Amino acid sequence: MPFDGSVINSVVYELNQKILNGKIDKIHQPEKDELIFAIRGNRENIKLLISASPSYPRLHLTKESKSNPQTPPTFCMLLRKHLIGGRIVSINQPDFERIVEITVECLDEMGYSTSKVIIIEIMGRHSNIIFVDKESNKIIDSIKRVSFEISSVREVLPGRQYNYPPAGGEGDAVKLNPLDTSLEDLVKSIELMQDSSKTDKFLMKTYNGISPVAAKEICGYAGIEFDSDITRLSDGSRASLYQALLDFTSRLKEHQYKANIVFEDKKPKDFFCFDLEMYSHLDKRYLDSISDAVEDFYSAKDSKDRIRQKYSDIQKILGNRLDRCYKKLEILNDELSKAHEAETYKLYGDLIMSNLYQIDKGTDKVKLLNYYSENGEYVEIPMDSQLSATSNAQKYYKKYNKAKSAMVSIEKQLQENNEEIQYLEAQANNLEKCTEELEINEIRQELAEQGYIKKKKEGKGKSKAAAPSKPMHFISSTGFEMFVGKNNVQNDLLTIKLASPNDLWLHTKDIPGSHVIIKTAGKPVDDETLAEAANLAAYYSKAKDSTKVPVDYTPRRNVRKPNGAKPGMVIYESNKTVYIDPNEEDIKTLNKLQ
Repeated sequence: MPFDGSVINSVVYELNQKILNGKIDKIHQPEKDELIFAIRGNRENIKLLISASPSYPRLHLTKESKSNPQTPPTFCMLLRKHLIGGRIVSINQPDFERIVEITVECLDEMGYSTSKVIIIEIMGRHSNIIFVDKESNKIIDSIKRVSFEISSVREVLPGRQYNYPPAGGEGDAVKLNPLDTSLEDLVKSIELMQDSSKTDKFLMKTYNGISPVAAKEICGYAGIEFDSDITRLSDGSRASLYQALLDFTSRLKEHQYKANIVFEDKKPKDFFCFDLEMYSHLDKRYLDSISDAVEDFYSAKDSKDRIRQKYSDIQKILGNRLDRCYKKLEILNDELSKAHEAETYKLYGDLIMSNLYQIDKGTDKVKLLNYYSENGEYVEIPMDSQLSATSNAQKYYKKYNKAKSAMVSIEKQLQENNEEIQYLEAQANNLEKCTEELEINEIRQELAEQGYIKKKKEGKGKSKAAAPSKPMHFISSTGFEMFVGKNNVQNDLLTIKLASPNDLWLHTKDIPGSHVIIKTAGKPVDDETLAEAANLAAYYSKAKDSTKVPVDYTPRRNVRKPNGAKPGMVIYESNKTVYIDPNEEDIKTLNKLQ
């Protein structure tokens, strides 16, 4: 669902209930295109998230906590200078556009009252957050500066007059506000159509803030197929379409909101600010507010995309190294297969030496009885006609010895190559589990220490070392603490340092994944907790999308780290195995601590 005019209408209503007249206490910019305002209003502390992400632009109240850069970006510092201590005096949506204007009354440098406006334009990849002086209507700055070199339609730069984005392409008519329109407006817009158009497309092109989903819903209200030709509708159908538009917008005018997320095959498909008839056949989860719905629907996707962008370079390096290892594995297995011919060379030598008396010199092949075979078949042996039988036998013995030596070397290389594949696959899986930039940096540092990437040059003076990242912490349904490592730093910390000898250790069998610890506190672990911990181990592994995933478990005292082993690598014994179908929904029901 695009963040359309209807959703924005419900968000603005909620913001007016929650933060109007609130005081801005703090401003943070955790991402280059995202702001979080801490606001004191209605005797509670509230956080407002504003994102101009090209993929997931949005505006809503949030409960999420995000880490911030050590040095605040320039735009963040500018907003702090002007807005900290300011009071929010109005929040509105002009003409049902995908735009929100938040007006803040604050003091200027001379101590005089002044008004500033934060304008949030939610328009896909063109989304922006623009800071404007209300009196002069001039842009102070924006989170994304847009020059004429970037856009010939509208410049967004400090000192320029603020103008609303154009309604459409060049020559397009100005769109209508669906909250304030008439049947005459609709009929006139249809008659102005020069070409045939699908009814849903007509609604999107004619009215502000109407998304594809909203347009189809309105067509459904009217009993009109959404892909029917708008220019061929009868007067009665046109009247029905207008009445359907009124029915749709009346729910917004009367604030009949019912925030929900729509699920298809147990996966989030869409969300909206009230029930949509077009999704009546699908499962829905209702939430207390539109902000909750938006946060649940977008936040995980947005966070995952941003994290992936930050580790894309590492992922590429790991992918390239793994490709090389897989190719090497293929070559080594081929060489090992050839090296297994060593026993054949020894057999040839032995048979020749056993039959010296009947082999004529100068022959190029000989057929001899294989005394070592139970079937007693004859073996044809190629011979060098220039050599004696004894010399041919010695030649085969040399080939045998060379092949045996090669086999030892190849098997050693195979072991090293397989260990490297295991390590690299584990690191690729660790990247997928990262939720914080600190966790990515720990993986980056480890790979640099292992020689996979170049170490960053340190600047002058010693920088303060960052505190290590923390493993995930859950409470089982029967009260046991469970910890899950997301990278090798956390895995080693959990298993080697934090776990007690009688704690239970879990890991997927022969599959890259997280170390999981159940803190037993000297008590026996019940089957329910064991199943929940095994589900965590299976879900946070490379096999998260598989079924019947084997998970080994054993007391921590049976786990040890060999000398010289890579980070995260351990060996264990005396384990038992359970088989688990990884289930994300079951994990969501667990109590997760920060």
